[in-house]
Amino acid sequence: MENNKTGINRFLTKISKPFVRFYNRFMDGSLGTKMSHFVMGSGNVYHGQIIKGLIYFIIQAGYALFMITCPEVNKTPLGYKAFINLITLGTQEGDIFTPADNSMLMLLFGVVTIGITLMYLFAYNSGIKSSYKADQDIKNYGKVTSFKQDAKEMLGNRFYITMLTPAALGAVVFTLLPTIFMILIAFTNYDKERQAGLKLFDWVGFDNFTAFFTNPTGEIAARFLPVLAWTLIWAFFATFLNYYGGILLALLINRKGLKGKKIFRAIFVLTIAIPQFVSLLAMRNLIGEYGPLQNFLVQTGILSEPMSFLANAPNVWTARITIILINLWVGIPYSMLLASGAIMNIPESLYEAAKIDGARKFTILRKITMPYIVFITTPYLISSFVGNITSFNIIYLLTSGNPKVTGGYIAGGTDLLVTWLYKLTIDEQQYNLGAVIGILTFLITSIVTLVTYRRSKSYKEEDAFQ
Repeated sequence: MENNKTGINRFLTKISKPFVRFYNRFMDGSLGTKMSHFVMGSGNVYHGQIIKGLIYFIIQAGYALFMITCPEVNKTPLGYKAFINLITLGTQEGDIFTPADNSMLMLLFGVVTIGITLMYLFAYNSGIKSSYKADQDIKNYGKVTSFKQDAKEMLGNRFYITMLTPAALGAVVFTLLPTIFMILIAFTNYDKERQAGLKLFDWVGFDNFTAFFTNPTGEIAARFLPVLAWTLIWAFFATFLNYYGGILLALLINRKGLKGKKIFRAIFVLTIAIPQFVSLLAMRNLIGEYGPLQNFLVQTGILSEPMSFLANAPNVWTARITIILINLWVGIPYSMLLASGAIMNIPESLYEAAKIDGARKFTILRKITMPYIVFITTPYLISSFVGNITSFNIIYLLTSGNPKVTGGYIAGGTDLLVTWLYKLTIDEQQYNLGAVIGILTFLITSIVTLVTYRRSKSYKEEDAFQ
């Protein structure tokens, strides 16, 4: 109980620190710093930093103008009206003669306005910190830095900030804001019936989430757990079979005395060199009902008639096992190259010491080679598992999620969460349900990544093999 209280206190202290600093700057700062809390840049002008002060003032004036004038795009306003529209998502229902409020744009512009506001608040805080720094410079050195000195500093010792700022802005605009927009879609009833501009969509809270879990008789809930289970099964086998298959192949190729190692590596690397969509489509036609493999099996008497192993397979597990086997052909070369690099970097002295101690080959493999390979390749193993959870190409190109199953609700027998998401959004325009699957997939992959990596030796024993 005491530990819980300590953890809560630490969390509250950490959260409150920015507000405490903000308060202290206001109380301890000069008149100019106090004024900066109301008019950006006034503290810099007060200290003689005219250019810097004008830049901060222009930022504040531009934000105020943006919020007050509420510029419109496609008759949908930004500014303070975007906040109102974000709450209502529109009030004007459409008919034949009058278009409805565009709920999608209102949601999007609300998110954009939030992003602009957050960037403004960052600049606002930066202006106060700049004025407070000027206070400290006068106190300690008797003068403030000029704009030329600040620019030289930003191109010198703090050049990393200059370079990271555009990258951070790009991440906010092209990654963070679209992600927030997608998350918010999951809390609406936005679907194909509400995208034509004649009908509004509304906030529905957690109804879309509960549809996946708390309605056992519903089509969505009845299909979610089977798809999730198959996604995890696929990710497990697709990851570890490829991983250990690649290690085994690397051990065989890198064995001492084997001639033509480069030729063997080149043969297996050909699979990587060929674009995946080409190789997968070729494999689908090769083992198809009328492909050469089927003809061979029929002519040799192994099969009495052609049989589908993929989309039209008589049993869903036939298609699933076939996909896993094909994935071995596609994925093992990657693991082989990675394991080969790790094997060639194992110090020879470790092997020599083990042989002097009388260790056998299997013991050396188990105690030296495998731990070293696993230690080096653990980040790859984790990223491979996450990548297989969100794998799209191999499933969609080989089976398109089929064979169909009873009560599948768009999801077939080999559909993963990501291919189900694709069908819900692209084929059925059920954007709200697709957004829910996107969020659930993100939660699964992030939890797996964080928990697995923090428990691995690559994280706990970072310097063990250095």
